[in-house]
Amino acid sequence: MKNAGEIYIEGNKRQAIKLFTILILIIIFFILNIAWGSVFVPFPEIIKVLTGSQPENLSWGTIILNTRLPQALTSVLAGAALGVCGLMMQTLFRNPLAGPSVLGISSGASLGVAVMMLFVTFPGGKFVVLNQVLGNFSVIFAAFAGAFAVLILIGILAGRFKSSTIILIMGIMIAYAVTALVSVLQFYSLKEDLQAFVIWGLGSFANVSWKNMGFFSIIIVAGILLAVSLVKPLNALLLGENYAQNLGISLKKSRILIILATGILTAAVTAYCGPIAFLGLAIPHLSRNLLKTADHLINIPGVILTGALLALFCNLIARLPGFDGALPINAITSIIGAPAVIWIIFKRNEFRVQA
Repeated sequence: MKNAGEIYIEGNKRQAIKLFTILILIIIFFILNIAWGSVFVPFPEIIKVLTGSQPENLSWGTIILNTRLPQALTSVLAGAALGVCGLMMQTLFRNPLAGPSVLGISSGASLGVAVMMLFVTFPGGKFVVLNQVLGNFSVIFAAFAGAFAVLILIGILAGRFKSSTIILIMGIMIAYAVTALVSVLQFYSLKEDLQAFVIWGLGSFANVSWKNMGFFSIIIVAGILLAVSLVKPLNALLLGENYAQNLGISLKKSRILIILATGILTAAVTAYCGPIAFLGLAIPHLSRNLLKTADHLINIPGVILTGALLALFCNLIARLPGFDGALPINAITSIIGAPAVIWIIFKRNEFRVQA
């Protein structure tokens, strides 16, 4: 018979092996994201480009350095961020269907973009012209403004109400109200600007250039580090709010910090990549099902790696050879994420029935 200590050590070894395997898969899919697309780049040529050597075809270097490499890095960062957001929201609200969008922060980003579209469309189609002049800076600024406006409102509510359930309901209602305002603004927008807004809403990992990569990376890393610092209160919340208080956890402070970390990560991803659907909901389920633990000290690295891998996989599918351009990333994430969550719920229910 093995004692509890030996079982614990074996469990940690299995989890470490699984995490290392995911890391290896991330490297493989990262390389595939650079190699595959409308133009295939051989692996030896990829090594030449990444090491600073000149490839046989000069256009390969341009494709890799200016397009595919930043897109792959964005996929890794966005997937990791959404995974962490989903895990924190599901823990805070003790709801398996909670995700980064549950508080309406991504809807706020959409509202910011929609407001900018309405205000700059006179006399006709000026948003498209403005976006061509400023690049995607106008969209990023508008999305951040809308997202942080909702984040501040949620933060105020989190400070006033003691119940996480009330905050969840308030967040859902704010999301509905903001979505309604976006619909009104869409109705009054011009055709050219409405098309630009719809394309932004489909999501893409290709919007972050090297010029924006530094700021985007800093925000994502800062949000993830804040989430890592919240491991203790997150673990305590799994046992209930009363138990967490008995352990000396400040629920008000912890709730605000969790919402702040989620808001920062969600705002950054939505501003730069658009509202990415389903990743934040599906990733925590996939990670927990793989690692078989509720400990956030293990689950946070788990969702970071699982999120990066799943985002790379979705981005690769969206850009497979044979497609005219790239498919909307939201279409791919929903097609993959929804069945994954349904399968996990089915397996859990099947296990409970057998038990």
